[in-house]
Amino acid sequence: MSVRTQSSERPAEAVHRAGFACFVGRPNAGKSTLTNALVGQKVAITSNRPQTTRHTVRGIVHRPEAQLILVDTPGLHKPRTLLGERLNDVVRTTWAEVDVIGFCLPADQKLGPGDRFIAKELAGVKKTPKVAIVTKTDLVDGKTLAEQLIAVDQLGLELGITWAEIVPVSATANKQVDLLADLLIPLMPEGPALYPEGDLTDEPEQIMVAELIREAALEGVRDELPHSIAVVVEEMLPREDRPADKPLLDIHANLFIERTSQKGIVIGPKGKRLKDVGIKSRKQIEALLGTPVFLDLHVKVAKDWQRDPKQLRRLGF
Repeated sequence: MSVRTQSSERPAEAVHRAGFACFVGRPNAGKSTLTNALVGQKVAITSNRPQTTRHTVRGIVHRPEAQLILVDTPGLHKPRTLLGERLNDVVRTTWAEVDVIGFCLPADQKLGPGDRFIAKELAGVKKTPKVAIVTKTDLVDGKTLAEQLIAVDQLGLELGITWAEIVPVSATANKQVDLLADLLIPLMPEGPALYPEGDLTDEPEQIMVAELIREAALEGVRDELPHSIAVVVEEMLPREDRPADKPLLDIHANLFIERTSQKGIVIGPKGKRLKDVGIKSRKQIEALLGTPVFLDLHVKVAKDWQRDPKQLRRLGF
């Protein structure tokens, strides 16, 4: 078993490579946090609640010799709703189209049925190279980490998966994140850059803004409403009659919940929680867009939207 650590030699490459990598793993395996660490800026919604990523957020890592485009898929899981089935279809389609798959397994949790379920699916994807990424290494001691690395190696042997690499990383402590990029790049096809130098993601800004609002809305209520919030940005317009040196962007967004009884939870006593969501997400949006923002939030009920094909389409799924 070859486990990579920082002292490993790096391949000398003169050619330019560019391609797509996606991170898979059961919900909350650290996929979005890893995407953000590699790109160096917040592009994927992170939350310690499973199932928060719903869009294929692409983070783009620029290197002089390569460009690595990260596709962040929702966690694959046994679907219980129509939304769940659609998310799983998105995952499988993505796997077939990328150049390398990174399978994220947290160091602090023993391999479980969820990991096996995904590994079995991965075993069926024959041509794409697979890298096993043991995440959250900052949460465990050396012995536990060694045991997890051996377990991951065994899982591959058992299911007939040949790992191109097994890499332990900690995205929050920024350990071995650069090494991971160094190991993914040689697995990319040769070719010119696919995106301009400054781009960090190809997500439309409106979707990223909606994700930031959704993340802030989940912050205080994730135990009560983990997946029942969808956010749609209705419009983003620069306010007219503002001097050039003092622009203001007006953003109007709706938070959709499934039942009227959830409205009070999201709004909070005397509107305090919704106000906090506005303050928190506005700061993040201003950092993302680099401009002052006026944020107008409304909470609306879209009855059982996760099970209704028409509503799912309307909410962008």
